[in-house]
Amino acid sequence: MPESTFPRRNARGYAQVGRADSAARAVERDEPEQTSRVMSENRGRVGTEEGDTGDIRSRVGESTSGARAAERRRGPARSIPPARAPRKRQRKRRRRRIGFLILAVLAVGVGWWLYARSRPPGEGPITTATVQRQDFSSTVLATGAVRPQVGAEVRVGARISGRVANLRANIGDRVEQGQVIAELEQEDLETLVAQREAELEMAQAKLGAAENLWPKEIDQAQLDRDRWQASLDYAEQEFSREQTLQTSHASSQQAYEQAQERLAIARAQMASAEKALELAAARYEEELRQAAAEVRRTESALANARVQLSYATIKAPIDGVIASVSTQAGETVAAGLNAPTFVTIIDLDRLQVHAFVDEVDIGRIQLGQEVRFTVDTFPDREFSGQVAAIHPKAVIQDNVVNYDVVVQLVEDHQGELRPEMTASVTVLLEARTDVLAVPARAVRRQRGRNVVWVQQNGEPAPQEIVTGWSDGPWIEVLRGLDEGQTVLLEPPMGTES
Repeated sequence: MPESTFPRRNARGYAQVGRADSAARAVERDEPEQTSRVMSENRGRVGTEEGDTGDIRSRVGESTSGARAAERRRGPARSIPPARAPRKRQRKRRRRRIGFLILAVLAVGVGWWLYARSRPPGEGPITTATVQRQDFSSTVLATGAVRPQVGAEVRVGARISGRVANLRANIGDRVEQGQVIAELEQEDLETLVAQREAELEMAQAKLGAAENLWPKEIDQAQLDRDRWQASLDYAEQEFSREQTLQTSHASSQQAYEQAQERLAIARAQMASAEKALELAAARYEEELRQAAAEVRRTESALANARVQLSYATIKAPIDGVIASVSTQAGETVAAGLNAPTFVTIIDLDRLQVHAFVDEVDIGRIQLGQEVRFTVDTFPDREFSGQVAAIHPKAVIQDNVVNYDVVVQLVEDHQGELRPEMTASVTVLLEARTDVLAVPARAVRRQRGRNVVWVQQNGEPAPQEIVTGWSDGPWIEVLRGLDEGQTVLLEPPMGTES
């Protein structure tokens, strides 16, 4: 075909076909087995550059026809000199590598384009999170002071009047419960105790007499009753016999009446004996009760005397340390409405913290909440406790409303705390440990429900959940998910929220 028959716009393609043909002839001389593949690659490259001429197969055919016509015009190919053959082969290999690289890049691009077309519109990179267990907590800060518990600070005094005979306590001494601290004069009290003991012995003797004598009186009354019972039985038999004889007219009327009289007397005597027996038993019980009551009265009087004597010996009611001493040996104390104070004892092992919580935060404080606090003396030591009481009455100072929250210590402070130390208190508000949680950004509201998106059969699907607490970027899951399950942090685009 003449050259004028080709469109002018394909001149560049002709030149490329000529170069491709020359390369093909060189390959046939050096590597016959790669000829067909190189021709296919060059023709494909020509077809790619001619994208605006129509169908690819038609363009390859036209290019091949043009190459053959150019070959006929040029005639037989010239042979390559031996010196230029290695460089030619190097350029050929370089072109071939470049061609392979271009084909690989094109293949990757086409593959990515096909993958992007196969995905739903608007779907981007998927970011996920795992359902895991977290600890949730929030805190309230307050300032307070260390103070003794109720009953841990005791003012020990005298309950009776008298002269202090001995004082065995000094400030700072550690005492134990029951240890003697002071003693008053005891001679008059000891005499009173001896008198009460004698009265008790007399009452016990009367009780013993009643217990021994009155049972014998009862036995005698019982014998009298038995005797009259026998007389009554005999009178009844005699009267029955006389009544039978009287019916058959074998006995006189006088004998009958005498038998009847004897029966009536026997019955009266029997009733009197029974009353005597009952009276003896009642008198025994009454005498026994009175004697026992007298014994109890004297025992009570003796106990009271001994108690009064015990008041003369003043003992420590609790374990602790002597904080103050108010009375000295030799002084006379007078007991009245207010007992005179001898010493003050504080149990340093029974301390608590009074934290003053602002009215804004008091509504979140509840009994049993965990507390952490430090004192200025030991700033690096953290003590543990829990809320034991919340005072209902506010403490107002400088127009600031605070509420007194009592914190009970739950660990041994090893004697490091002292009353009135300033404490920096942190209240942990209902900390929840080891609960299922997901990132808060994964939870969405959909049609009035809390949902997260999970993968089901390779596709994202909504899963309804029940949520609880939220702590920063995490939210608690009460129901709907399992530990270790994977959720999507962002829902697929185009879903209703």
